[in-house]
Amino acid sequence: MLTFRHLLQQNRNYRSIWMGQVVSEIGDHFNNIAVFSLALQTTRSGLVISWIMISRAIPMILAGPMAGVVLDRLNRKRVMIASDLVRAAFALGFLLYHGPQDAWVLYLFSGLTMFASPFFTSGRSSILPTIANSEELHTANALTQTTQWATLTVGTLLAGGIVTKYGYDRAFLFNAFSFLVSAFAVSRLRLQKGEFIAKRALTEADVVRPWHEYTEGLRYMRSVPLVFGISLIGVGWATGGGAAQILFSVFGELVFHRGPAGIGTIWGFAGIGLLIGGALAHSMAKRLSFEGYKKTILVVFLLHGAFYIVFSRMTDFRLALAAILVSRLAIAISSVLNFSKLLHTVPDQYRGRVFATVETMVWTTMMISMMLAGIGSQYYSPRTIGTIAGMLSSSTGLFWAWAHFTGRLPEPAEEGVEEDEVEIHGEAVV
Repeated sequence: MLTFRHLLQQNRNYRSIWMGQVVSEIGDHFNNIAVFSLALQTTRSGLVISWIMISRAIPMILAGPMAGVVLDRLNRKRVMIASDLVRAAFALGFLLYHGPQDAWVLYLFSGLTMFASPFFTSGRSSILPTIANSEELHTANALTQTTQWATLTVGTLLAGGIVTKYGYDRAFLFNAFSFLVSAFAVSRLRLQKGEFIAKRALTEADVVRPWHEYTEGLRYMRSVPLVFGISLIGVGWATGGGAAQILFSVFGELVFHRGPAGIGTIWGFAGIGLLIGGALAHSMAKRLSFEGYKKTILVVFLLHGAFYIVFSRMTDFRLALAAILVSRLAIAISSVLNFSKLLHTVPDQYRGRVFATVETMVWTTMMISMMLAGIGSQYYSPRTIGTIAGMLSSSTGLFWAWAHFTGRLPEPAEEGVEEDEVEIHGEAVV
C-alpha cells in the first residue's frame, strides 16, 4: 500500500492542497478555542455555546444544497479559492468583539464563515479523485482525514496555551491568515489535461432549475444502498455528536475548571484518538473484505458511544481524557473507511451534490442536537447530557447492524475513479 510519505513525494497537486490544509485547519482551531472561551467567560453557561454552534449550523445547512449544485456546475478549484478569500475577510470580523455587549459579533461572523465553508470542504472532497489515481485514492483520503485530526490535536493544544497567554486577537488574526495560505495552495493545482469541472451535460431544464439538479443527486443517493446507508449513519452519529461539540467546552471550562487550556486539552486528546484511529483504518482498509468492512463499522460505533458515556461520567481528568481518546479512535476508523467507500463509489457528475448533501444532513442533525443540549444544560448536568449523547451515537450501530444482517447493504460497483479523468503525475520530489 502507498505510504503517506510517498504520496506527498510523487503527487504535486495533492502536496499543495495538503500543505494548505495543515495551516488552514490549525487556524480554524485557534478560532474555535478563542470563540468558545470568550463566550463561556462572558456567560458561564453552556447555552451560549449552543447558540454559537447553531449560528454556525444554520448557514451551513442553507449553503449545502447551493454548494453542491455550484460545485457540479462550475470550476471547483475557483469555487474553493473564492471560499477561502471570503472566509479570510469574515475571520477578521471577530476582532470587533470587545465585551459581553458584542455577543452578536460571535454569532454573526460564526454564521458568515460557516456559510462559505461547504463550497470549500465539499469541493476538496469532489476533486480528490481527480488529483489522485486509483492506487493513490485510499491513501489520499486517509491522509486528508488524518491531517484533519492532526491539526485538531496540534491546533487545540497550541490554541489553549496561546490564547491564555497572549489573548484572543492573535488567534483571530492567524485564522484569517490561514485562509489566505489555503487559497494560495489551491491556486497552485494544475492538471495536464482538462479542468476541475464535473464531466456532465446540462440540459436546458437543469440550467433554469438548479433544484432539479439537486433532487437528481438525492435520487442517486437513494438508489445506491451503501451511499444511502453511510449518509444515515452520519446523521445517527450527529444525534449525539452535536451535543459533544458543546460538552467539550463545557467540561473543560465548567466541569473540570481548567479554562481555555482545559478546553484545548480535551480537544487535543480527542484529536490524538482520531489520529490513531485514522492510522489503523488506513492499515486495515486493503485487508478488509466488504463484509469485514460492514462488521467493523458496527463494532466501532458501539465502542464510540460506550466510551463517550465513560468520558461523561469520569471525575478524574486524566481518565476522562483517556476515555475520549478511545471514543474518537473508534469514530475515526468509521470515518476513513466510509469516506473511502464514497470516493470509490460516487461518479464524478454527482460528487459535489453527494458530499454537500451528506454534510448538510449531518449539520442539520447536529444543530438539533446542539439546541436540545443547550436547553437541557439549564435543567440537567453536563454528565447526564453526555450520557444521553453517547447512547444516541451507539444506537447508530444498531441501525447499521439491522441493515447489514437483513441484506440491505449490497456491495456497489466501483465508479468513483475513471482512468481518463485522473492526471498523470510528474516527477517525485524527495
